[in-house]
Amino acid sequence: MQDSDIIEQIKRRRTFAIISHPDAGKTTLTEKLLLYGGAIRLAGTVKGRKAQKYAVSDWMEIEKQRGISVTSSVMQFEYGDCCINILDTPGHQDFSEDTYRTLMAADSAVMLIDAAKGVEEQTRKLFQVCRQRRIPVFTFINKIDRYGREPFDLMDELEKVLGIRSCPMNWPAGLNGSYKGVYNRQLQQIELFEADGSHGSDIIKSTIGDYRDEKFTRLLSADAYAQLCHDIELLDMAGDSFNLQSVLQGELSPVFFGSALTNFGVRAFLEEFLKLAPKPSPRMAKEGIVSPEEEGFSAFVFKIQANMNPAHRDRLAFVRICSGKFSRGMTVVHKQSGKTLSLTQPQQFVAQERTIVDEAYPGDVVGLFDPGIFAIGDTVCDPGLDITFEDFPVFPPEYFAKVQAKTSLKRKHFIKGITQLGQEGAIQIFQLPNAADQGYVIGVVGQLQFEILSYRLKYEYGVDIEIQQLNFGAARWLVEDPQSKQPLKYMDENLLVTDRFDRPVVLFVGKWQMNWTIEQNPQVQFLVAPPR
Repeated sequence: MQDSDIIEQIKRRRTFAIISHPDAGKTTLTEKLLLYGGAIRLAGTVKGRKAQKYAVSDWMEIEKQRGISVTSSVMQFEYGDCCINILDTPGHQDFSEDTYRTLMAADSAVMLIDAAKGVEEQTRKLFQVCRQRRIPVFTFINKIDRYGREPFDLMDELEKVLGIRSCPMNWPAGLNGSYKGVYNRQLQQIELFEADGSHGSDIIKSTIGDYRDEKFTRLLSADAYAQLCHDIELLDMAGDSFNLQSVLQGELSPVFFGSALTNFGVRAFLEEFLKLAPKPSPRMAKEGIVSPEEEGFSAFVFKIQANMNPAHRDRLAFVRICSGKFSRGMTVVHKQSGKTLSLTQPQQFVAQERTIVDEAYPGDVVGLFDPGIFAIGDTVCDPGLDITFEDFPVFPPEYFAKVQAKTSLKRKHFIKGITQLGQEGAIQIFQLPNAADQGYVIGVVGQLQFEILSYRLKYEYGVDIEIQQLNFGAARWLVEDPQSKQPLKYMDENLLVTDRFDRPVVLFVGKWQMNWTIEQNPQVQFLVAPPR
């Protein structure tokens, strides 16, 4: 059994992902949680490019230029008695594969919803992933500093569109478009915020007290106060009651209203969330369930990132610790290769700002120097343990292009860059049948990934590339019957390639051609994901 100190450390951990549709304010909320946690002193804004201020979780240069997140980032900070690991994810659907992998490392999720737009398409997709994995979801309805939809309409939409019951933990105080603060239902307290002119870069000042106190009837207009009292009465009569067990089982979502941009309600949300969010949960391995309290160290790789520091051309594997205590310099086994490694330079982050970590515990995320052996989903553990964590889902690419360096002089750098980005999981690499061909076929989940590929090869590897779009829409991996000698039939419109592990893959022009080819070749299995 673990000693009491490690058990207490596990109880302190909160590891969660923030998910949303693009532009709902996810990166801004991440930054404000860091502000209130004391991890940063001044919050930048993604849109404030003239002042050269950018969101601290957007560390990649293209993210700063475009004002979007294109890769997950990992941040750790302390607040009160909790140690928090935030996994900030891309909102754009073209990078949803990165988000899905990151959710594998989370114990809960904060779902951000734009108060004016409600539940949007990408939010629905990500919510369904959380539901499938039984991840508790906490809802933050953002941008209440602007005119938006009625709060009751938003609550109703959560239930109708997402199929989850919701319980408001607070409620906006004021009139739509000019909310002045939030009402805490549990404490029966109102918190009104002061307009301080900092545009959210500083911690906002507020006045807190019993909403029935006479001073709040003066601070709010008569209409706003009457509306709040009416809403409180209605919520108490008709709203879903709070039940923590239902939250942890993914059946009920606590809802918070606020504004990440102006800091309305951010501190109250953070404090309440930390009370309710689960501590590190058990993880499924092929050998059975691995509990955080188990003594032996184990972790899995959920993200690989090259060139976080372009000056050093480094490559890091991010691992989620599942059990045991991590210590700097410890010896572990990489299960997939059988190699023994000494973890001498483990790192933790606030975005790209790094610190060497001496100790870490279940729930924590640690960056390990990767000499080129790690892959997404790999397991590292104490040498005496027999643990291999479950495989990560692989998403079949839907867009394809032939990619090659514009000049053969950059061929070596081109191959290195393509290889490393493939190992990150940002792209899937296929080799053309003609070995003399200088290019690769690249498959991606979203079209925007080609733009990111071109940018990163140019600025991280010094390679300009040519991208030739290909008219294929699906990929299937082949598993041939070793007893069968029949060649593949009806392949005129399709393309046979190999992936980076030399496994055969067929690229299909369309769904009809794919179904017809599969039907005419019963001697072959066509798999959506690579065989393991």
